[in-house]
Amino acid sequence: MNWSVLTWSAGALWLAGALLLAIAELIAPGFFLIFVAAAAAVTGFVVLAVPGLHAITQVVLFAIFGAIAITLGRGWYRRLREVTVDSGLNDRTGKLVGKTVEVCDAIVAGEGRVRVGDGAWSARGADTPAGAMVRITGATGSVLLVEPA
Repeated sequence: MNWSVLTWSAGALWLAGALLLAIAELIAPGFFLIFVAAAAAVTGFVVLAVPGLHAITQVVLFAIFGAIAITLGRGWYRRLREVTVDSGLNDRTGKLVGKTVEVCDAIVAGEGRVRVGDGAWSARGADTPAGAMVRITGATGSVLLVEPA
């Protein structure tokens, strides 16, 4: 039996499988198949580098490489998700807390307007004349809660 031909064909099959899995990830992204594809590719390179590996050994190596790739991928995904969740991307009012802004329409009976950047926001807080500076302490919906600065 010619082991070099079998090694090349087995290695080529692993690499072809890796390519198919990567293409499947591109077609239907779920952020999982790419790690299985990486494991198949590494297995293919090992099979090409170490001639004569038994099929069971190849499957065990694939399982080990797959577990490592998925574990590393999950850790990376969790760290990425923590950064994204904590970024305040969709919490516009939350990013304003602590800023000092100017009252543009006097706060009377607890309600008025403040200038934030180039816009004006509804505000609730202690009665304050127009032109005074207030600090944003929170928000209820799109209404800012303010206190004298």
